Amino acid sequence: MFEKPTLYVITDEKLLKDNLIDAVKQAIEGGADIIQYRAKHKDTKDMYEEAIQLKKICDYYRKPLIINDRIDIALAINADGVHIGQEDMPVEVARRILGFDKIIGLSTKNLNQVEEANKLPIDYIGFGSIFPTSTKEDAKVAGLEQLKKAMEISLVPVVAIGGINEENIEDVIDTGCENIAVVSAVFKDKNIKQNSKRLKELLNKKKKMGF
Repeated sequence: MFEKPTLYVITDEKLLKDNLIDAVKQAIEGGADIIQYRAKHKDTKDMYEEAIQLKKICDYYRKPLIINDRIDIALAINADGVHIGQEDMPVEVARRILGFDKIIGLSTKNLNQVEEANKLPIDYIGFGSIFPTSTKEDAKVAGLEQLKKAMEISLVPVVAIGGINEENIEDVIDTGCENIAVVSAVFKDKNIKQNSKRLKELLNKKKKMGF
């Protein structure tokens, strides 16, 4: 899943009110490697219908689709996996429900949570917020030094998340982290494909330079 520099793109219902499906298509065409469908305020029926459409797109482009929080939706559409937070269903229960052929990611906010994650049956962790972020205004900033330490501690791949954009993505890559999760950096305006392409180019550029 993380065999190369990975651009992990997460949807946002505020930024994508009417154009979710087309926006995700553009993000993938620009260079997104993984799509996470996140919708905190939609009812189950709407989520199910949107997730079905996203699954078709991701299958067409052969990109993994991860569902945020909602294990029921992931099961219903046969998504590639789920991403859960510290306050969501326990990882052990999620794994028992999903089985070991599905991907499970876990959000971590500090090094203690990273250490605890090492004991859990997960495939990757998200770590952050690396910078201040508008999509989660209450997120505590962990910073680049904590990201470095998280990568040293974690037994699974680390995905950096939180406030990462074109201006600071190279600082993140300089830590050695090649898995970058973004939201508004891709979906901030109508230039979704170009935004995604530029971020992926910066990821690949640093990789070629030996970072």
